[in-house]
Amino acid sequence: LRFQMLLPRWFAEAILLLISILASTNAAFIGVNIGTDLTNMPSPSDIVTLLKSRQITHVRLYDANSHMLKAFANTSIEVMVGVTNDEILRIGRFPSAAASWVNKNVAAYVPSTNITAIAVGSEVLTTTPHVAPILASALNNIHKALVASNLNFQVKVSSPMSMDIMPKPFPPSTSTFSPSWNTTVFQLLQFLKNTGSFFMLNAYPYYGYTTANGIFPLDYALFKQLSPVKQIVDPNTLLHYNSMFDAMVDAAYYSMEALNFTKIPVVVTETGWPSFGGSDEAAATVENAETFNRNLINRVLNSSGPPSQPDMPINTYIYELYNEDKRSGPVSERNWGVLFPNGTSVYPLSLSGGSDSAPLNGSSSLFCVAKADADDDKLQDGLNWACGQGRANCAAIQPGQACYLPNDVKSHASFAYNDYYQKMKSAGGTCDFDGTAITTARDPSYRTCAYTGSSNATGGNFPPPALGPVSPLGGNANALIISVYHLSIMAPLALTLLLLLLQPDRLL
Repeated sequence: LRFQMLLPRWFAEAILLLISILASTNAAFIGVNIGTDLTNMPSPSDIVTLLKSRQITHVRLYDANSHMLKAFANTSIEVMVGVTNDEILRIGRFPSAAASWVNKNVAAYVPSTNITAIAVGSEVLTTTPHVAPILASALNNIHKALVASNLNFQVKVSSPMSMDIMPKPFPPSTSTFSPSWNTTVFQLLQFLKNTGSFFMLNAYPYYGYTTANGIFPLDYALFKQLSPVKQIVDPNTLLHYNSMFDAMVDAAYYSMEALNFTKIPVVVTETGWPSFGGSDEAAATVENAETFNRNLINRVLNSSGPPSQPDMPINTYIYELYNEDKRSGPVSERNWGVLFPNGTSVYPLSLSGGSDSAPLNGSSSLFCVAKADADDDKLQDGLNWACGQGRANCAAIQPGQACYLPNDVKSHASFAYNDYYQKMKSAGGTCDFDGTAITTARDPSYRTCAYTGSSNATGGNFPPPALGPVSPLGGNANALIISVYHLSIMAPLALTLLLLLLQPDRLL
């Protein structure tokens, strides 16, 4: 009887203990930034299909685009939305404006869309310094609006900062924020501490390397192992830094410590490497971009922190998903993406880590077909171009051949569009055809008509591939909630609980 009375409370306490351990052992994640300065921006639904097919669990938007937020509904992908720099002054001055922004861009979509963070501005102190005095007010007003909507525990608020606010980031142990911004940064850190949020940092080893005039070796910026004579050591702490990325993150921790703030996690909201540059941008190559991002992913997913904070995982967002061809500035500015706008990979990359990196878009995961509402005359023009100048192989849509029926311009255009797209996408060929085409994850093959790129030799109208089971705890089951490393901690605890349940006399 005594055991029966003790069990409910004991069992409840055990469950609470397990829950607390689960909550504190989340593995680090890799996310992606989605910029929109593209001539041919993919549709929101195509973007989400791509992200789901690659099991990408975290994304950052630079605004709060309604079409994107609707597309993310019921996907469990964690979304960070952005208050633009132009919106900060009004939101900082008027709490009602902050409330309106939260209601329109967050509350209207939660819980269907899994919005978990709001980035208030981007590098405000260095790009729009006149806004700096009101940044803290904007953060507080947004947070109060979240409290009013009962969303403050789900949605964290912060503001991405540039490495430029730390004038001398090396050695990390002596790094401090620029005195010019001490008041604003202090207010920001106080806000983050009070609300349990995190410090957002844009950290680019590419710029750290290219502006250092040869002080640091390229291998250090690319996460490559250095020889003992070239290893980077902080002379004050004697901590070894195997990558410039780790040194940059540690510089932020030491800078916060200099203002007496500790244990505020650093989340890297932007990092990456350009795959192409101008004649004066020799480090911007496909090889370096692939090496950097592959090594970055493997480094972040080991869930360890930088040398001074080994237990603080570095959650990171890669800049960026697509090359943005409309951006101004140096050639490299238009080549930070891991994908071309048509959805093909700039270089092989897997966001799940490992050395066997598959193309980010998957092999043959997207097909190019005619839009359902496209004008027949435009489709005929597109069909003629694809089979002529586009050099698509249109033999299969000739009379008597496998893809001739149904004999209509939409069906024939779809086949020709796709043949051109599959052959030319790696060279930058797009699925547009004067607005009459669209990409799809659904294989358009049917009966004996097999489309180029199909993995189904016998044809058939097949559904898109399964995207992986959804965990009952939320999120994709393939994105581990507990890393394998933590299983070694959990197993003995689970065994102990089981033994106690089987031997009630030990509880008496």
